[in-house]
Amino acid sequence: MRLLVTGGGTGGHLFPGIAVAEAVKARFREGEILFVVTGRRIDTTNLSSRGLSFRTIRCEPLKGMTRVERFLGLLKLPLGLWDAARIVGAFRPDMVLGVGGYVAGPMTLAAHFLGVKTGIHEQNSVPGMTNRWLGRLVDKIFISIPGSEAYFPAGKVILTGNPIRDELIRAAGALKAAEEGSTVLVLGGSQGAHRVNTLVVETMGKYLAKLPDNFRLIHQTGLHDEEWVKDAYSKMGIDVRVGATFIDMAEKYGAADLVLSRAGATTLAELAIMRKPAILIPYPFAADAHQEKNAQYMVTHGAACMSLERDMTPERLIDILTTLLKDRKQLKEMARNAARLARPNAAEAIVDECVAMMGKK
Repeated sequence: MRLLVTGGGTGGHLFPGIAVAEAVKARFREGEILFVVTGRRIDTTNLSSRGLSFRTIRCEPLKGMTRVERFLGLLKLPLGLWDAARIVGAFRPDMVLGVGGYVAGPMTLAAHFLGVKTGIHEQNSVPGMTNRWLGRLVDKIFISIPGSEAYFPAGKVILTGNPIRDELIRAAGALKAAEEGSTVLVLGGSQGAHRVNTLVVETMGKYLAKLPDNFRLIHQTGLHDEEWVKDAYSKMGIDVRVGATFIDMAEKYGAADLVLSRAGATTLAELAIMRKPAILIPYPFAADAHQEKNAQYMVTHGAACMSLERDMTPERLIDILTTLLKDRKQLKEMARNAARLARPNAAEAIVDECVAMMGKK
């Protein structure tokens, strides 16, 4: 099996693609996988560390750009399509799978016109511009959250869930009942979240004394905020582990009693797999408010509580934290509800469909 996975630019797009690649390699020992991604560090670093082959093409985002940036991006589209066609011709994939992000557009389009089977995976409750457009052309559409099928042509959509990296699935299976602690894991997504970082630091500075004596903090800041957050906590004398990103996410999730997070779809799928209750603060500028809708899905099923960024203050956050950390019964119920939303076989389900489309065994 020769699979080309395209997309990336954020962990939310990239990590499901990596999970599918892992499932392909587990089933087809001689399988060949090629990623076509952005040149962003999150793509190149994560793929290189796993020994996965990748290429880039000349392509720029269009949505959310200035008029000049959008115009320049449009000028690059023919170049990107040319690069994409050359890669497809050289690699000769059995199938091209788009996992979201602007680079998936020209790659999937080139594959379609060259007669290669194509599919896309949509992580969020509301599809992004690239996937919404590609949905008209591809052979199969895999979705993660019920309801997003409304944005795609009928008959192509399969609800698989959001593929999760193998190390997290293994860690989830090995989780044991931990001693009741008060460890909070703060996540801002693969790029970090400046407003969340500021909110948490301000809250700790003002209200640390209100938290339990066994309170511990693990804080993923993103690259730009790591140093000042470390400095702020150092001056407060708080027991905290700070990192721009964490490679050993399974260990971090395992240590957490409660997670404070943005509401990217891949993070929410990881929370469900790891059975972690959460406080969600959706990114307010996400396209089509998709993070708020992602979060609402978790809230509706009793797996999380949500506060919009405009409503969240240090006073509100400390109230939520102290209430939840004192209510072990509620935390356990939220964890059970999160587990009910987990789809640990999502990657295998996508591979099953791809194999059926290609007539392979």
